Amino acid sequence: MESSATEAPVAEPWVLRDYALVADGERGALIGPRGDVAWMCAPSWHSAAVFSGLLGGPGGFRVRPRDRWNVWGGYYEDGTLIRVSRWVTRDAVISCREALAAPAEHGRAVLLRQIRAVRGEARVLMDLDVRADYGRHPMTGLRRDGGVWQAVSGRSWLRLTGAGHARASSDGLCAELRLPEGGVHDLVLEVGEGTRADTAPPDPQALWEATGDWWADAVPDCATTAAPRDARMAYAVLNGLTSTTGGMVAAVTTSLPERADTGRDYDYRYAWIRDQAYAGTAVAAHGPHPLLERMVRFVTERVLDDGPDLRPAYTVDGRPLPAERLLPLTGYPGGTNRAGNHAGRQFQLDVFGEVLQLLAAADRHGMLDDRAVRAARIAARAVRDRWEEPDAGLWELEKRWWTHSRLTCVVGLRDLAHRLGDAPPDGWSRLADRMLETTRRRCLHRDGHWQRAADDTGVEAALLLPLARGAVPHGEASPALTRQAVMRHLTKDGYVYRFRHGGRPLGDAEGSFLLCGFMMALAAHAEGAHTEAMRWFERTRSACGSPGLLAEEWDVSQRQLRGNLPQAFVHALLLECAARLGPPLGGDDGLIPAGRP
Repeated sequence: MESSATEAPVAEPWVLRDYALVADGERGALIGPRGDVAWMCAPSWHSAAVFSGLLGGPGGFRVRPRDRWNVWGGYYEDGTLIRVSRWVTRDAVISCREALAAPAEHGRAVLLRQIRAVRGEARVLMDLDVRADYGRHPMTGLRRDGGVWQAVSGRSWLRLTGAGHARASSDGLCAELRLPEGGVHDLVLEVGEGTRADTAPPDPQALWEATGDWWADAVPDCATTAAPRDARMAYAVLNGLTSTTGGMVAAVTTSLPERADTGRDYDYRYAWIRDQAYAGTAVAAHGPHPLLERMVRFVTERVLDDGPDLRPAYTVDGRPLPAERLLPLTGYPGGTNRAGNHAGRQFQLDVFGEVLQLLAAADRHGMLDDRAVRAARIAARAVRDRWEEPDAGLWELEKRWWTHSRLTCVVGLRDLAHRLGDAPPDGWSRLADRMLETTRRRCLHRDGHWQRAADDTGVEAALLLPLARGAVPHGEASPALTRQAVMRHLTKDGYVYRFRHGGRPLGDAEGSFLLCGFMMALAAHAEGAHTEAMRWFERTRSACGSPGLLAEEWDVSQRQLRGNLPQAFVHALLLECAARLGPPLGGDDGLIPAGRP
């Protein structure tokens, strides 16, 4: 019998900065400090959630010490999204190693949890209550077969290995585990759609070995970057968010608020072409890694399919975004409960410029095939035909003549001409010059800096990126003047904001925008202000919780993450900054060692 989302106990949400992520490229799970899997959509990123406690849904999968008197911590195994949660109780130290098994299968999620009694006897509680379709469906048909539990939830089947002694109740499965000091116990949860698993139960050790090998092969060393450990972490996040199709989700979650009760809560579980280009360009700044090839492949296919009607975002398998709808959930405190995204129907001119920059960056490593070259020329012709149209722009606002969109396309056209030739009759360099001159006439402020739009004299931090990448000729004053204007009007306490919301003070309408902080670092670096670039980089990368994940925004006054988590394009710009600002000054963390001037 189907149950509503309100008939089962609901876990209380936690502050965003304390959630950790495990991901396998096809889906991701957020794990809270109390050992709860607070969010996971399966079998794919944009599927309905089977664990939705983050937004007030029922059910969950918790592994936690029985002793409530405990302190939580944890860490990622370097260069991976294998997480080790750790609790210190009155009498013991307990850890739980967690990962989504990889290489991943499209139709089956495999969540690994390995409990260890680090010191003293570990007494651990486990409970499992899968609630598919955002909490609508409780587990049914629960049965035990040789120590392995199986059940269904809606259209999902599940199998739990390692808890044969668990008790079944109306709220799912629960068990108490006792491990002597040094003891280890594995739990393996499989959740899939389609035909129920009829294979032998999985071997935890083999899954752990394969997952470790997958991460070791996927993430480069990044030793020559400005912050090797954080660069590896950023790369791991991007890799974990990227499907085998090449589509990278912008974030794992939906409806987490940028600001409480403002209604600016969106579903980012889709592949934004712009974000994909940022990530691919960042990877290319470090080297010709396989992740770059996957991102180029996805973008190439979308351009070849849709040409001048390229959408800003798609599902990770290349389909149009679903329309927005409300979910049967309470929502994260201060947020809403929506799925789907209307941005998939917008015209955003800058996307074409970012595509050109990505393909040119890949070409520097000899990674473009004939299809990608054809996609580059299609994107360039789309710019030629549509650059004078108003568009929704980077921030997906009302249609206007946004400066950032034009300057981004100028950079992309020049990159295309330099890498693939300024082929007649199109003349990409000449088109870039004409676009720049028109944009200069309409959007250059009388004080010499670039303004937001033809009809908006305000300051815009996003302009720092195309200016840093050479939108205007070398030696022109406007990039430095624009950066100075951003520092005067859009920075506070070392953090950068996007733009001003009317006359409201910075931090009142929204938090600082971490993407823009890394853009500031790249802009300073482009000017030759290397020490200043490092200061912006270090300040911005510090805006995270203990797991090291970055969200879209950072509330400076409250020191809290805001928006969906983790935000892919923020990690992308962190990686690009680390690559361009390297090598590290000191040890592996990029900091100057004690005693060194």
